[in-house]
Amino acid sequence: MQELGSLMQGFAVVMSPLNLGLMFIGIVLGVLIGVLPGLGGANGVAILLPLTFTMSPTSAIVMLSCIYWGALFGGAITSILFNIPGEPWSVATTFDGYPMAQQGRAGEALTAAFTSSFIGALIAVLMITFLAPLVAKFALRFGAPEFFAVYLLTFCSFVGMGKGNPFKIIIAMCLGFALAAVGLDTITGQLRLTFGSTELMRGFDFLIAVIGLFGIGEILLSMEEGLKFSGKSARINPTVVWQTWKQLPRYWVTSLRSSLVGIWMGITPGGATPASFMSYGLAKKMSRDGPKFGTGQVEGVVAPETAAHAAGTAALLPMLALGIPGSPTAAVLLGGLLIWGLQPGPLLFVEQKEFVWGLIASMYLGNLVGLIVVLSTVPLFASILRIPFSIIAPVIIVICAIGAYTVHSAMLDIWFMLLFGVMGYVFKKLDYPLAPLVLALVLGDKAEDSFRQAMLVSQGDLGIMFSNGLVGSITTLALVMLGWPLISMALARLRGKGKAALAGD
Repeated sequence: MQELGSLMQGFAVVMSPLNLGLMFIGIVLGVLIGVLPGLGGANGVAILLPLTFTMSPTSAIVMLSCIYWGALFGGAITSILFNIPGEPWSVATTFDGYPMAQQGRAGEALTAAFTSSFIGALIAVLMITFLAPLVAKFALRFGAPEFFAVYLLTFCSFVGMGKGNPFKIIIAMCLGFALAAVGLDTITGQLRLTFGSTELMRGFDFLIAVIGLFGIGEILLSMEEGLKFSGKSARINPTVVWQTWKQLPRYWVTSLRSSLVGIWMGITPGGATPASFMSYGLAKKMSRDGPKFGTGQVEGVVAPETAAHAAGTAALLPMLALGIPGSPTAAVLLGGLLIWGLQPGPLLFVEQKEFVWGLIASMYLGNLVGLIVVLSTVPLFASILRIPFSIIAPVIIVICAIGAYTVHSAMLDIWFMLLFGVMGYVFKKLDYPLAPLVLALVLGDKAEDSFRQAMLVSQGDLGIMFSNGLVGSITTLALVMLGWPLISMALARLRGKGKAALAGD
């Protein structure tokens, strides 16, 4: 009851005309940031942070958090329409969202993505409202071994639950690990695989790789197929939205499971990107339509979008309660709090009660406003497919180049983008999966840092990965997932022998 009373006070703070106006502006800016590949929620919040210095902390955090919600919504738009992930966590959305757009179901895919994002965020905000103390205690138990175990589980889940040849998945993942190793070693400070190039000191940025692998790679494939979109023109009306909403309740188990995965990955923090991949893999494994995933299944859009939004929202909890940012955007918001003279941590809920509960209330309203804004503009985004490819292809290439240049303001990044584009084209022609490579590239260095820190603490003893129930259970589950293809093959053979024996009798 005390939390409900505080939440009502937070709504009273947020419902002022100024804060509602800032909320709407933040959502619109966030959607634009999400649509532009390479900019990202964290970069967008960082760029616009100086605009909030003259505002009150509550108004500032409302606007900045709504930019974040808008970016989460907007990342699905280019993923579904062009197979270009606007945000890192939207990569998994392309697996089924883009095939739906090619089938003339862009409006259905966008509606499912936006609605699922809203549901994931709503469940995460409810968790933040009522379970903050318990979650904060749980997050405090995570050290370097636990973080590595989470990353290992993410990688192994992709091998065990991914579609296609597991050996090709492992090869693509190993290439991603190799690319992630390029640059400055964060533990020893030594240079690795730079070959004397100062430009390679910062390594290969994940966003540049994603823009090239998916964006430029898709353009090259389309050029080979005759300079035209392989999908049909999308004609959207409110009936499509209502029909999609009628379908979504049948996926309530997937939504709930994906929300829980997202919340867990957001708090620990694993992040929205591995949460979306893991949720997609779980949905594919557990759904009766699992074999059809990748051909345009609504459930394949629901799972990653729900998890990504739940993770992005839940990542703010450790930032507020512990001062530990659960995502890059949460880290930028943490810097904003410090600039405004607020110290994140348990005392923030006592000393700045109005601010904290105003932020939580803005999460409810911001996501609702975001859903209304993006759903009302679905026809605008879907109509992009009506533009001839010969016109839109150069525009996409320019947008990709701008996005790649924006990351570090370096011309070399555009060349890297083109190189990754050729790599993406070759991978698709040889039927190698891109997602494992992308996953290893974004999480490889973080997993390595966590593993090496754990080894330093244990003086090289791998037993630390089973030193307590939490890390031991996560590590064991990861090893089971890694060997799942072999386990499933063995089980299938046993079942086959059993059936043969019964037939012989």
